[in-house]
Amino acid sequence: MGDSVEVTADKIRRIEVQGARNVAIAAIQAFQTLAEHTEAQTKPQLLKELQHAQGIFASARETEPLMRNAMRYIINQTQNNQTEQMDSLRKTVITSAEGFLKDLTASSQRAAEIGAKRIGDGSVVFTHCHSSTVTKMLAKAKADAVDFRVICTETRPAYQGRITAKELVSLGIDTTFIVDSAARTFMGDVDVAFVGADAITSEGNVVNKIGTSGIAVIASEARVPFYVVSELLKFDPETLQGGCEKIEQRNPAEVWAEAPPQLTVKNPSFDVTPNRYIHGIICEEGIIPSQTVLEVMRKQYPWVFP
Repeated sequence: MGDSVEVTADKIRRIEVQGARNVAIAAIQAFQTLAEHTEAQTKPQLLKELQHAQGIFASARETEPLMRNAMRYIINQTQNNQTEQMDSLRKTVITSAEGFLKDLTASSQRAAEIGAKRIGDGSVVFTHCHSSTVTKMLAKAKADAVDFRVICTETRPAYQGRITAKELVSLGIDTTFIVDSAARTFMGDVDVAFVGADAITSEGNVVNKIGTSGIAVIASEARVPFYVVSELLKFDPETLQGGCEKIEQRNPAEVWAEAPPQLTVKNPSFDVTPNRYIHGIICEEGIIPSQTVLEVMRKQYPWVFP
């Protein structure tokens, strides 16, 4: 039996589950568990339970459109099922969740394969934070016998860069680990930079771990191509009406647990990288200009839009 909605949401809130893709997967699996063990007797009752779970997850992590898109897809599929039979409706939740996960895995794999071709022999790659798709891309390049090395940041305050570093070392990839503030010092040695994404806006701007936008500016100054490696389902349709992606403000204690009580400590989890600094978005559809993401989304994933 999988974790309940409340347990999973708490793990997401406390960053026990991290990374946009992993967060979405955890929420999807909790939806499956809910469907398997629901006591709902009617379709409206089941939909109400799913929508309640949707609200719990949305409050656990604000900046997670992939998770929100996954929940939207599952609820839409269930709502559009014409039957009122509970067994069929429960199965719809489970199979639509499985289908979304399968498509997500295929998208990540495709993006990794495309991105790996951008890594040449003898090149130095820069990355920030932890992205399972970026790691998969680097693993693919290594498997293809490309000779390259990686510089990765520690990514304060939660040190997600340590996860990246451990994974790369385990893959046998030559890896150098630096503090975030040393990015400019090392960028002159870099040939290409890759980061993941937590959200993509309708304008093609990218929300990612705090520090990403500064690294993009540094890369631009050094004439280093800066790519975002991401599944397109991290697109946030809520930005269509002019709204801005919400930036999660996390517990200041993550930055300084014993800070003086009179001191104000801010801890934004993400920042926004403008599309002008992004060389391209490497995704399941290829390498696309970030400004074209809305057009591509309307063609490939029309159900995302309200």
